[in-house]
Amino acid sequence: MMHDLLLGLGLVAVIEGLVLALAPLRFEDILKAMAELSRDQRRTLGVVFVAFGVALVWVAKNWA
Repeated sequence: MMHDLLLGLGLVAVIEGLVLALAPLRFEDILKAMAELSRDQRRTLGVVFVAFGVALVWVAKNWA
């Protein structure tokens, strides 16, 4: 379990780092667009991404 958690956090760090390293200006544009969303829209987007992440983890764990 701890192995999976560390693996997941490491993969998130790699992906976040790649976005910042390869497209910093695009990242700024995304942050500006996010700032224009209402609090409820950001919350909904967050819940959608959490659900998507949980679904991906579930598929990965049950597919192997």
